[in-house]
Amino acid sequence: MLPLVRALLLSLATATSFYACANGPVKWSFTAASGLGDTVQLQLQSNCEPGWHIYALTLPSNDGPLPTVVKVEDGPGYALAGALAEPVPVEKMDPAFGILVHYHEGSATFSQDLVRSTSGAFKVDGYVEYMACNDKTCLPPTRVEFNLDIPPAASK
Repeated sequence: MLPLVRALLLSLATATSFYACANGPVKWSFTAASGLGDTVQLQLQSNCEPGWHIYALTLPSNDGPLPTVVKVEDGPGYALAGALAEPVPVEKMDPAFGILVHYHEGSATFSQDLVRSTSGAFKVDGYVEYMACNDKTCLPPTRVEFNLDIPPAASK
C-alpha cells in the first residue's frame, strides 16, 4: 500500500510541477489602440514574476541566452510602420552565462505601429518567442501566439 501512495504522490507532484511550468513565470497581454490618422499601435506586454526576466530583442553576444522575438504576420488591411519598440533593458553581467546580457524584468511593453490600408475591420496575428530565466535556471524558449481584431476606423 505504501508504494502505491508514494507513486500517487509523485504523480501529483509531477502534474503540479507541469501545471506550474505550463503557466510559467511570464504572462503576456496583447492590445491594440488607434493612434493618429490611420495608425494603429499594437502593445505586447510581458509581466514577469519577481526574480524572473526575459531577454531584450537584441543581445551583445550570440553565445548566451536567446533574445525575445516578436513576429507580426503580414495580412490584408495593414502594413508595418517602423521597427518594433521596446523599453530600455537592464544591462548586466550574467554569471551563469559569463557574458553581458540585456533583459526586462517586472512589466515591459513592446509596441509596433501599423498603418491601415482599409477603413474596415481586420485581424492581426503573430507571436512572441522568449526565454525566461531567474538567478538559478532558465526555462526552454516559449512561444505565445496572439490574434487581435482591429475594429473599423472611426468615421471622420
